Amino acid sequence: MRMRKKKWAEPWLEAHADYVLTKPEEWRGRWLENIKGNILHVEIGTGKGDYLNHMAVMYPDEAWVGIEKDRSVAAVAARKAVEEGTDLSNRRMIAGDAEHVEEWFGEQEIDVIHLNFSDPWPKKHYHKRRLSSASFLAVYRRLLKKGGMIRMKTDNKDLFEDSVLYFLQNGFTFTEFSVDYRRKPHPEDAVTEYENRFMELGQPIYQLCAVPCIKDEDMVE
Repeated sequence: MRMRKKKWAEPWLEAHADYVLTKPEEWRGRWLENIKGNILHVEIGTGKGDYLNHMAVMYPDEAWVGIEKDRSVAAVAARKAVEEGTDLSNRRMIAGDAEHVEEWFGEQEIDVIHLNFSDPWPKKHYHKRRLSSASFLAVYRRLLKKGGMIRMKTDNKDLFEDSVLYFLQNGFTFTEFSVDYRRKPHPEDAVTEYENRFMELGQPIYQLCAVPCIKDEDMVE
């Protein structure tokens, strides 16, 4: 269910443009010069911000950037972070559509891309909009550093099965793969309120970690 537009969202975003950046393209290629951290994480589809905010606190020496296209939802996520009173120096947000992600990040700039509970776009003619579709994977490959990875979690079995094929068909391999990720404890990975609801219902969480396959020109004798 999509969030209703919140009247306070736009004025709040304007007042906090130092956190929810209005011109993220100005930081392209220089993110780790502008925010604290030695590893750059980008979560695409931040939602209400639970994962981004928790992980940024858990890993204060790593940089976290959240992208959320719904501006009201982005405002909710950002306001949570501000009102929690935690150190924001290692995180920022972008209120915009991920189709512009190459305008905001340079080639081989990102260490980890997170896709958490993305919109499954169940109707077949909308599959190209999925954040794990072939067109997005081609972009991610250009943005990831050598050794970089994509981490994906979802409660949607169809999206997960299709995404596995998207990754394999587009030059990625898996270093992690689970059809019931939370059957074992993962204290290193924050559990959001949204995810916890599915866990309480006994709904499995599907998870994978994908890395680009090494091309011949990248190999060193």
